Formats: sequence, C-alpha cells, structure tokens
Amino acid sequence: MVVLDPTTLINVLLIAISGTLVCIAVHFIPVGGAPAAMAQATGIGTGTVELAAGSGLVGLITASAMYAIPSVQADPNAMALVLAAGAMGSMIMLASTMLAGSLVYAYGVGVPFASAQVKKDPITGARQDLYMSKGTQGQGLPTVCFVSGIIGAALGGIGGALIYFVLVKIYATSALIGGSAAAVAGVFTMGVFYVNAVVPSYGVGGTIEGFHDPKFSRVIPKYALTSFVVSALCGILAILIGGGLI
Repeated sequence: MVVLDPTTLINVLLIAISGTLVCIAVHFIPVGGAPAAMAQATGIGTGTVELAAGSGLVGLITASAMYAIPSVQADPNAMALVLAAGAMGSMIMLASTMLAGSLVYAYGVGVPFASAQVKKDPITGARQDLYMSKGTQGQGLPTVCFVSGIIGAALGGIGGALIYFVLVKIYATSALIGGSAAAVAGVFTMGVFYVNAVVPSYGVGGTIEGFHDPKFSRVIPKYALTSFVVSALCGILAILIGGGLI
C-alpha cells in the first residue's frame, strides 16, 4: 500500500529532478543527426534519443554495478558513490563515441573541426569561421562540443543513477517485487530515460552543438519544465507499481 508521507513525496521529487537532469543533459550533447553524418554539421551523426539513451544506459549499468557491492549498500555515502559511478560510466561512453567520430571526421572524411555558432571556440579561443566549409553548418567536433558532451553525459549519468537508486530502495521492501528489485528498477529507469530523451528532441530540432549554441538557452526552460512534470508522473507510477496498486 502506498502512503503519501513525506518520504514518498521526496522520492517522487527526486525522480522528477532525475528526469529533468536527463532532459537538460541532452542539450549539452552535440547532436548532429543526418547532416553530421555527411560532415555538414557539427556533432555526432545520430539523434537525441539514441545519444541520451545510449550514454544513460551505460551510466545505469555502472551505477547498478556499484550499488550491487554489499559494502556500498551499507555505506552512508552510498548515494554519492552510485551517482559518481553513473556519471563516470556515461562520460566514458560518450567520450569514446566522440573520439571515434572525430577520428572518422579527420582521417576518413578529411574535414577540419569548426563550429558555425561561434567565431572563436570558447574553450581554446581558436578561430572557427576560417575553417567553415561552404554550404555547411560546421563540421566535426570542435573542443567546445567535446567538453559540452562530457558535461551532458555526466548530468545524464547522474540523473539515471539517481532514478535507479531511489527505485531499487523502494522495490527492495516491496512484497510484490522483492528479489527482483534491481531488475524492475533498471527497466523502469530505462523507460524514464527514453521519455526524457524524446521530450527535448522537439526543442533540439535535429541538431545542437552544446552549451554555446544559441538554441541551448532558448529551449531549455520550457522543455526542462515539461520534463519535470512528466518525470514526476513517472515517479508516481513507479511508486504505485511498488505498492502493488497497478
């Protein structure tokens, strides 16, 4: 049975915050879509959902592996350890993806890395407009895009790890779920990830370079609020499932 006590409300709030972090993380990740696949835009040549879910799921795996250690479960800082593991796994995955993509851009396609959104790279200060290929929106993964992607991966990994941490503790005490708590929490976390990867895809509109992109500050407030509400509803549903009411 589910009781609307302060603990339950805090859990719903944590899940809502987690989902919002995933949504915000998507806007940090340099998404290039089909144009990037043809080196006509900066970023990774695939969409928001694939990148957010891919990096998030790796973070979920590392977070769950950390929480499976008995000494971690007994540690008063268990949450911090799980969140750190989730962030690290997601960061490694996305960094590897961006590195592989950069190798293809540089040595396979033979294009210089240049952003169309800024005259100088905010990280290195290097001129960008001098290397822009005609008819493109930029190409490759400039330093600022790479750094932005790492930040986004960390936020997404933390968001996914926090959802998992909250749910696995709830489900571990559930008479209905019991010993399957880790599996159910993992599957539900995956669902929340996909929901919050789809929501910002409407704002991204196909491509986004990262935190330096003008689109970043323009779309985040609206879609972050939407994600918070949607994630809160997901949190209520998750708790109802744990209480055996659905």
